[in-house]
Amino acid sequence: MRAYLDLCQRIIDEGTWIENERTGKRCLTVINADLQYNVGANEFPLITTRKSFFKSAIAEFIGYIRGYDNAADFRKLGTKTWDANANLNDDWLNNSYRKGEDDMGRVYGIQGRSWAKPDGGSIDQLKKIVDNLTNGIDDRAEILTFYNPGEFHMGCLRPCMHTHNFSLVGDTLHLTSFQRSCDVPLGLNFNQVQVFTFLALMAQITGKKAGMAYHKIVNAHIYEDQLPLMRDVQLKREPLALPKLIINPDIKSLEDLETWVTMDDFKVEGYECHEAIKYPFAV
Repeated sequence: MRAYLDLCQRIIDEGTWIENERTGKRCLTVINADLQYNVGANEFPLITTRKSFFKSAIAEFIGYIRGYDNAADFRKLGTKTWDANANLNDDWLNNSYRKGEDDMGRVYGIQGRSWAKPDGGSIDQLKKIVDNLTNGIDDRAEILTFYNPGEFHMGCLRPCMHTHNFSLVGDTLHLTSFQRSCDVPLGLNFNQVQVFTFLALMAQITGKKAGMAYHKIVNAHIYEDQLPLMRDVQLKREPLALPKLIINPDIKSLEDLETWVTMDDFKVEGYECHEAIKYPFAV
């Protein structure tokens, strides 16, 4: 938690003002931020200096694991994070590859579970990783990437947190996740939850011990209209003890994650927090 606040303070102290074309807003920006989470000790990085939620973040990632490409499927899991990108993006609405309402195209989970090959076949990146780790294999390329420039035109959004690299040391599993861009006041805690939970789940279904998750962010920023709330409210609050994430121990395989798992299988224990802060969202 202190590392998160330190990053926020670093952006305020050292950041450079950048005009963002997509949003039309200025943001304070720093390049290169490194966070880490002790998954083995179950130090769940849920923000305590404001009220934060975790189930939507986990639901989204379960959708990626299942290879979903439709916002309706994400809603059924318990998250509306893809509604706007699938249905309110003018460029995507006029894209010939869009299949209809709620279609997201070839983004995130589709790339992870069905990466298209030039010969017409596909690669299931995630299954290869699960199979290798279950058998105690680390070929130094246990990599899941959603970043496929050759198919950007076939989806509604480029991935932000784009690559996850697993490392097996003895019987302990570690994860390094790479993110190209991050809205720190709003988006980062969402991504922290996903990185932590992904390692916890992968360790559980492959029979390994969870170790450390390393979260590398290239462009970390605070938008101009978010700055007063971060500087004058959130950073003046003292962080509280981190909670623990409780995952249903009956989840034992990739097939379980693909089929019956719901958000009822994830709970947080010991979460205490300060009051909510309503940060502006940059569309």
